[in-house]
Amino acid sequence: MLDEFLIRAIIAILLVSINASIAGSFTIFKNVPFLVAGSAHAALAGAAMSIAFESYLDINPFFGAAIFAVFVAIYAAKARQANIAIGISFAFSMALAVLFISLIREQAARVWGYLFGDLLLLTNNDIFLMAIVTSITLILFILFAREFLFISFDLEGAMAQGIKARQLNYLLLSLISISTVVIMKAVGAILVYAMLIAPAAAANRKAGSVAGVFVMAGVIALLASFAALFIALYLPFSPSAIAALIATSIYFAVARGE
Repeated sequence: MLDEFLIRAIIAILLVSINASIAGSFTIFKNVPFLVAGSAHAALAGAAMSIAFESYLDINPFFGAAIFAVFVAIYAAKARQANIAIGISFAFSMALAVLFISLIREQAARVWGYLFGDLLLLTNNDIFLMAIVTSITLILFILFAREFLFISFDLEGAMAQGIKARQLNYLLLSLISISTVVIMKAVGAILVYAMLIAPAAAANRKAGSVAGVFVMAGVIALLASFAALFIALYLPFSPSAIAALIATSIYFAVARGE
């Protein structure tokens, strides 16, 4: 019989793969990979702030992280130069994160959990939150799949067709940011970029259709994560680090083979 921590890790891998498949693919289609890094570090600041003021705000760090990540997404969507806006938000968020961490030195380990992550250290509450948020984002991605694809490839064309492209763009970028937080909970802010971007980027180079990109990205994330978990059971390595190494290595192999 599997141990509870192993069952939680397997469920987390499935949730990570779903987010990597859908949010990762849309990130590649829309060409906003830097948003993932900006959202992850904004989420780190949000989690640190929630922990620092939990006696006053009583906000779960996960939701604090998600709120900050969505703020970066909306700010980037409104900005004329999205990458510059994300970069400034990145720097601002990191400054806030360091500031809040300095206020909670005795609880800093809780923030490090968001920075480094670990599939084998997730709690039942972590899995519950990840599952609920993933389910909501998945439903929204399915409901607006056609519109999201349209605005990802041709935002101005979508606006010309009468689609509420601006509002849908806010929603799409927000969902990508929320998925970033979900994956970040499992692998950490440092490695979330690898797990969200690398599988979709590799799939985008090899798949022959949009649907193929979604499927292949999910499969790559799934295989990389399960392989990492298996290795971590027998060797003293971080499963998150191994998963990121495998995912990025697959991308390098695909890119080199072209």
